[in-house]
Amino acid sequence: MTVPQKVLNSVFGSKPEDWKQHTNGGGWVYKTATVEATAYLHPTSIVSGEARVSGDARVYGNARVSGDAWVSGDAWVSGDAWEKSVPYIQGSRHALTLCSLTQIAVGCHVHDIAEWLAKYKVIGRSEKYTEDEIAEYGRHLVYLAAIAKRLQVAAKKATKTK
Repeated sequence: MTVPQKVLNSVFGSKPEDWKQHTNGGGWVYKTATVEATAYLHPTSIVSGEARVSGDARVYGNARVSGDAWVSGDAWVSGDAWEKSVPYIQGSRHALTLCSLTQIAVGCHVHDIAEWLAKYKVIGRSEKYTEDEIAEYGRHLVYLAAIAKRLQVAAKKATKTK
């Protein structure tokens, strides 16, 4: 088995024998990480650290799941996803997750950040949120949008230095 250099470089000092390809999709799993057989790992995805991927979770593209991250249930992680813990807020009704630099998930609804900020009141009312809950989620969305903006700036700086 030939482990790609990109995979080896993702964990400092790792050796080919520290890695295995997941049986469902062929993604790469470091010896300290846990990925259940029911989960799917795209061939270019990497799971390392103490990360866990379980249930029917799907990890696609060049996504990396690492650190103490847990991806479970019907979650999907894709693209150039997080290399550290995913920004997440547990609201009073549903969880909010910054699922990419441009999208937020609230419960099962996923929208671009700009769309959330423009329509969260309408969406909240359609989901039978109270006015207090709508205001709460508005604050959470603004906070996650600020995190996304900070991460976008950092990503641009990192790209320029490569």
